[in-house]
Amino acid sequence: MSFTLRALAALTLSLTPTPDTAAPPPRPTLVVMISVDQLIPDYFDRYGSEFTGGFKRFGTQGIFFTDGRQDHAITETAPGHSTLLSGRAPASTGIVANDLGVLDRASPLIGSSGSGASPWRFRGTGLYDWLLKADSASRVLSVSRKDRAAILPVGRAGKDVYWYSVGRFTTSTWYARALPEWLERWNERRGFAKLTGTDWTLLKPASAYPEPDSMPYEKDGVDNVFPHHISNDTAVALASMSQYPWMDSLTLDVALEGVRAMKLGTRGHTDLLAISLSTVDAVGHAYGPNSREMHDHLLRLDLWLGRFLDSLAVLVPRGETVFALSADHGVQPYPESDGGGRASLTPLVKELSAAYDRRYLTTFSFDGGSGLLSADLSALRARGVDVDSLTRAVARRAATLPGVDRVFTPATLKAASPSDEQARLWRRTIPPDHEWLVAATLVPKWIWADDAGWTNHGTTNVPDMRVPIIFLRPGMPGRRIARRVTTEDIGPTLAALARVQPTERLTGKVLVEVIGPDR
Repeated sequence: MSFTLRALAALTLSLTPTPDTAAPPPRPTLVVMISVDQLIPDYFDRYGSEFTGGFKRFGTQGIFFTDGRQDHAITETAPGHSTLLSGRAPASTGIVANDLGVLDRASPLIGSSGSGASPWRFRGTGLYDWLLKADSASRVLSVSRKDRAAILPVGRAGKDVYWYSVGRFTTSTWYARALPEWLERWNERRGFAKLTGTDWTLLKPASAYPEPDSMPYEKDGVDNVFPHHISNDTAVALASMSQYPWMDSLTLDVALEGVRAMKLGTRGHTDLLAISLSTVDAVGHAYGPNSREMHDHLLRLDLWLGRFLDSLAVLVPRGETVFALSADHGVQPYPESDGGGRASLTPLVKELSAAYDRRYLTTFSFDGGSGLLSADLSALRARGVDVDSLTRAVARRAATLPGVDRVFTPATLKAASPSDEQARLWRRTIPPDHEWLVAATLVPKWIWADDAGWTNHGTTNVPDMRVPIIFLRPGMPGRRIARRVTTEDIGPTLAALARVQPTERLTGKVLVEVIGPDR
C-alpha cells in the first residue's frame, strides 16, 4: 500500500465513530417507568437463573445500579413513588407518608364507591411537566392497582391516570368526568370477575421451590399453604384481588391497551408511560420476602413482564423506547424469622388523644404512622397548650417504647450534625411546614406494626431503603454498577435521555453511566 493510501485509510479510521464518541441516539418517542412495589435487588441474584422474561432482560441487558436507595426515612408507597420521576425527596414533593398521600374526598371515583384520590398534595414538577414544557403534544398514561402509585409518579400534570377499584380500572373526577371509551371496553371484558373461584397454584413442581410451603407466623397461620383459593363469591373475590398474581398481569394488559388506543410513542412526540405493579407488595406483606409465594409470583411476573415488553415492541420500536425499572421501597423479613420485633406509636397516640382531644372536645389529628408522630400544632397552641413542653414529654415517652433506637423533635433534628445519617433521612422526609411532635427510628430488624400476621417496611433500616435501579436504552450494553444512587436520579436521567430540561432545582443527578460519555 502506498503512503497516500495508508494515510487515507488512517484518516478514514480516525473519523469513524467509536462507542465512546458515537452520536447520541435519536430522542425516544416513548419513555417507560416501571415500578414494582416492594421489589428488592436481592431477587435478581436469588432467582436470576430461573428468570426467562422481563426480569431477565432488565437484569442482564440493563444498566443495573445494585445499590439503589429510597433515600428518606418513611419508606412507604406514597413517598417512594413521589421520588421516582420528580428528582426530589419527599420533603420537597410534600408526600410524607401513605396517610398523607393522595386521599381526596372532593375527588370521588368514576363509577366506583372507593375512596376519592388526587395529586392535590403533590408539590412541584416531574418528568411529565418537563416533557410538556418542551412539547405540549406529549402524552402520558399511568396505571397501577394503587391510586397513589398511579398518581404520584406523574404529579399534577397528568390526565390519563388510572387505578383499580372493585373489579375495574377507573380514575377520579380530578382528572375527568367519564372514562375513555378504550378503558370502558377493557372493563367490559370483566377480566377480574373471571378469576372468581379459581386457585393460585405453583407454576413449577413443588420440588423446584426450596422455601417451606408455610411458616406459622405467615398470615397468623391462615391461608398460608398452596393452593390459595380465590373466593367463589364474586364480590369477595374482587375485593381481595390485590392479593393474587393476576392483578399484575391485568395491570400490564390495561397499560398495553392504553398505549394502543392513545397511540403513545407513534406520533413523532416523546410520550410517557408509567406502570406500577403492586402484587409483590401484597405478597411480601402477607407471606414475607423469603416465602414460596414470593418465589412463585416473581416467576410469573417475570413471564408477564417479558410478554409485555415484546408486545409493546410491536407498537413502538425498541430503538425508540427507553425504560427504567425500580421500586418505591424494600421490605424486611418477618421479625419472627429474623430475631427482630414489632414497634408501634399507637399506644402513645391513644394517650395523647385521650388527654387532649377529649379534654378540648375536638381533634388535634394525632397520628403516628411509620415513626412520625404528627399533630395539629397550630390548634394546640390556639388553646394555650405549651407545644414545646409537650414535644419534650412525648419524646421522653417515645424513647421508652420497645424497639425505638432514637427520637428526634423539631428542635433536636434542626440541631443535629449534617453527618448524622438518621437526622439526614428525616430532614429529607419532613417538609418545613409539616406540623409534628417526634420522629423515631428503630433498631435493626424491627418493623412498625401494631399486630402480628404480616411483615412491613417503612423504617430507615437498610432493607427497607434498598431498591433496584435499572435502565434499558438502545445501544447501551448491560452491566452492573455498585456505586450508590437514589431513586431521585431516575427522573433527571430519563429527562436527559429525552433531551428535556427540568424546570426546577433537583436533588437527583443525571447518571452518566446511562447517558454515556458523549453527553
